Amino acid sequence: MKFDWAILGKYSDLLVQGAVTSAEILVLSMLIGSIIGGTVCAGSLQEIKPLRWCARTYVHIFRTVPEMALIFWIYFCLPLILGVSMSAWTCGLIAISLVSGAFFGEIFRAGILAVPVGQGEAAKALGLHFFPRWYKVILPQALRIVLPTIVNFITELLKMTSLLAAITVHELAYQAYVLASQTYKYTEFFTSIAIAYFVIIFPISMLSRRLERKSAGAA
Repeated sequence: MKFDWAILGKYSDLLVQGAVTSAEILVLSMLIGSIIGGTVCAGSLQEIKPLRWCARTYVHIFRTVPEMALIFWIYFCLPLILGVSMSAWTCGLIAISLVSGAFFGEIFRAGILAVPVGQGEAAKALGLHFFPRWYKVILPQALRIVLPTIVNFITELLKMTSLLAAITVHELAYQAYVLASQTYKYTEFFTSIAIAYFVIIFPISMLSRRLERKSAGAA
């Protein structure tokens, strides 16, 4: 089989455009998911049972529902329920952000619970009030603990963006599919995006593993 790699250069602008769209969704879903995750984490650590129950329910729903089913439901059902028109890009961002928020919520919660209780008690004994105690003592330690997990989750989030091709979001996988369908060069386009994802994800995975070893050594 002869590979026609020259065709990739011919359509490189569309592939780059798809990669930019994937990057946009990745970054925005991380930001939105971090905000949701922080809120969910705060709720799950509350002693007030309704707040804790709501937070845990959110996590259970969006960690167990398949991402593709959620993407389809938001794309086809949510606009009908709300009575508004929503683009595929917006629906995809909402879906991935909701999933991201559930995972970030659990990551943050695990990090905070991993910080020894004595750290907060010592800070309180030194006269630090609630907010300084959290952002000066507890949160920095929790962030160091969960940083490898966050980096590793970024790779999963990037792979998740490729699912949005199913609702015609013009990200990298969708652009490759359309171009392959038009030119019948399936091997070239799908091989190229597989290599692209590997080149991006593999270094991030190695960074996550390195951070895990460093964290284990520090412990």
